[in-house]
Amino acid sequence: MSAGIARRVLELFREELAPANALRTLTSREQEILQLLSEGFSNAEIAERLKISAETVRTHIRHIYRKLQVHNRTEAAARFLRYGRHTPNG
Repeated sequence: MSAGIARRVLELFREELAPANALRTLTSREQEILQLLSEGFSNAEIAERLKISAETVRTHIRHIYRKLQVHNRTEAAARFLRYGRHTPNG
């Protein structure tokens, strides 16, 4: 295998691992919120379930978006559903 091909294989491997690694950076509360978000719960429903304010939920969701480099709930949920269930914490 040439050096150029080997380099490209490594790049592809890193690109595939990046989303799963990003999920590991989430706090346990962010993971909990992302799980509920992926199940279709609204911010108000998440807040009620977790006994926190809706503003706190919004703050956690902003942090989730930044860490996962996504722009909306759908992208965050898709990332979680694709990579999150197979990614051990820690």
